[in-house]
Amino acid sequence: MSDDGPRDYDKEFTVQVDRWARRRLGIDVERGKVTRFVVQLEYLVDPLVDEWATVVRYDHDEEGSDEATHDVTEEGLHIDIYRAGQKIDSHELTPPLSANQALDAAEDHLNTHLNGYIRRFEQWHGINRDAP
Repeated sequence: MSDDGPRDYDKEFTVQVDRWARRRLGIDVERGKVTRFVVQLEYLVDPLVDEWATVVRYDHDEEGSDEATHDVTEEGLHIDIYRAGQKIDSHELTPPLSANQALDAAEDHLNTHLNGYIRRFEQWHGINRDAP
């Protein structure tokens, strides 16, 4: 997994979405309010060593490092796009909103575009999983 992988969260969930891709959710909640989260699509690039690469990532962390800090209540929700292990682009998706709303929006956006992100990642990296 890339260095931008999720740090330790109070709760972490990983869900396999197909043979080669999974969704990862990391979340901290305090008194019913989301205080930090990451929603990330990952692709299995080397099954022999269980190596996963980040495909896209949505996050919120008001108190992270300068590079990792992103406050959706001030900046809105964005998506980071990765290629060859590097973040290559970032797009704003919403105006500022609560972290709870941003988490819902991130999950909805990923669910809507999941297959397209997987196909694009495979094209960019010359992966043809249908080949014999």
